[in-house]
Amino acid sequence: MIRYSLEHSVKLAIMVSVLGFAAACASTPPAQTDQSAQIKEALAVMESHTEKLGAPTVVEGSLLFGTTRMNENYELVDSLKAQFGGTATFFVKKGDGFIRVSTNVMQDGHRAVGTQLDPNGPVIAAILRGESFYGLTDILGSRYNTGYEPIRNAAGDIIGIYYFGYPVNQ
Repeated sequence: MIRYSLEHSVKLAIMVSVLGFAAACASTPPAQTDQSAQIKEALAVMESHTEKLGAPTVVEGSLLFGTTRMNENYELVDSLKAQFGGTATFFVKKGDGFIRVSTNVMQDGHRAVGTQLDPNGPVIAAILRGESFYGLTDILGSRYNTGYEPIRNAAGDIIGIYYFGYPVNQ
């Protein structure tokens, strides 16, 4: 009986440790990496550029800043890639999800325009809470070190997402 109690106690202690570690990991923000500062700088440039264009709106599924339509407009995302070396995307809110409307993220040799942000991932959960997301995530089957910021209209509603990130060499 003592042996059973000792084995039971050890198993219980291990389970408590594992659950405690898992809870701590779930509540710990993503670690900062050497690219985190570059990601934040690129997103700041992205936001600054769009602010100069005008207030963000969505008209018939198109993301606009002032009168500049972002759908299939690759000027800014490509200039960010040239300046910072990473990938950039504008997402527009569609229903409960977000769709890429301007991007230099590639899928099968083409821009991944029209693809959806992972509806079950940590990014969408943060954005729908009105928060930014910074950390490692999967984008269309590849790992990236990323930053995502909500795009809000004049009323404060989230209508899209700014994204910038770097592929993780595996």
